[in-house]
Amino acid sequence: MKRLIAAGLLGFSLAGCAVPSTTGPAVGRTVIPYSGVGLERVIGQDAAGLTRLFGPPDADVRENTARKLQFQGPICVLDAYLYPKGNSEPVVTYLDAREPDGSTIDRASCVAALVRRGGGK
Repeated sequence: MKRLIAAGLLGFSLAGCAVPSTTGPAVGRTVIPYSGVGLERVIGQDAAGLTRLFGPPDADVRENTARKLQFQGPICVLDAYLYPKGNSEPVVTYLDAREPDGSTIDRASCVAALVRRGGGK
């Protein structure tokens, strides 16, 4: 019985030595949920369709059969990733958007802002 009491007291005394958790809410970029709403005019477009919509790209990066077109405006930067399906021409399958300073921005809002710039710079 004395051993049981001694073990209990030892356990309680060690419980006070526990280190509190320092992990709090993550600080940094806001995560915007991935949604296709508002992107219907861009997803599935080929490079020519994007150029008609936004004007000439500010960057055109190719790697094997994949392609990234980048469009910049005063509000945001939009990266459109084009991949082929089978033997067809590459089409947009994914978009990434950010403000010029790198902050997160909704992709549909960026598309709308770039369309409003009048199809070019």
